[in-house]
Amino acid sequence: MRINRRALLVGAGATLAAGRSVIAAEPGFIPLWPDTPPGGGGPSGPMKDNGRGAISSIALPGLEAFLPEQPNGAAVLIAAGGGYRRIMMDLEARPAGRWLAARGITAFSLLYRLPREDWASGRLAPLQDAQRALRLIRARASRYGLDPEHVGVLGFSAGGYLMGLAATRFDLRTYDPVDAMDALSAKPSSAALAYPVITLEQPYDDSSTAHQVVGRHGDPALAYEWSVQTGVRAGGPPVFLVHAADDQVAAAANTRIMTQACMRAGVPVEEHLPQTGRHGFGMGRPGTESEAWPGWYEAWLRRAGMLS
Repeated sequence: MRINRRALLVGAGATLAAGRSVIAAEPGFIPLWPDTPPGGGGPSGPMKDNGRGAISSIALPGLEAFLPEQPNGAAVLIAAGGGYRRIMMDLEARPAGRWLAARGITAFSLLYRLPREDWASGRLAPLQDAQRALRLIRARASRYGLDPEHVGVLGFSAGGYLMGLAATRFDLRTYDPVDAMDALSAKPSSAALAYPVITLEQPYDDSSTAHQVVGRHGDPALAYEWSVQTGVRAGGPPVFLVHAADDQVAAAANTRIMTQACMRAGVPVEEHLPQTGRHGFGMGRPGTESEAWPGWYEAWLRRAGMLS
């Protein structure tokens, strides 16, 4: 299944906050789908841990919840990176979840399907999971003490690509409704993208994410269609971007391209380009300028109404 272009064009300080701590998440994880994910298929055998909490062979997509003792009503859906070949849960998603929960924000890390693990939906499968996750969080708003109007996203690397798609293709119907929660909005209220893959087009088409989505030296029309920046339009959620200038895995040009697209569309955007940090700095790499980014993010969350 391909994204319909017409549908696209419509339209660090890590110190715990005083008096707040993180309580246990729900046991295990929260499945996204009541039955087989849309289209069926998927990997056989058990889920694989590739070391350092890098997960692949994901047959059952779902959420891990990080619940603050004093929820402030805001929520953030987190997607870790891993080149769309694995998901770096321990490096990115879980530290970010704990960081957010320490500040009163209810966080959910997303275990999403990978596009080349034999899913019938192929490259569309991760976006289906992201949209379903946003709807599920809103459906459980009363359980978690959330305001459905304050559900943002945070993505790292390939997870930044996925959350970028979620922030720009939120009204694209990627699957047939399976229950009542699919009537809820899949539009995030805000989108923070850390060292994201944004474009799949040349000359920035040599990322693992691009290879997994459109293949090596893929069709230019397909690369355009599946690039995040080509879906940016007026009315999209405000965007926060951070990218190290010395990133040699996903060039910082990705973030500059996204900033320019947001500015053209009139979408509020804040860009940070620390000189050092390389790729995969998570919540900040010690001894580099990327250490400062959680503080920038916290200030932006406050301005976005996600923190008081």
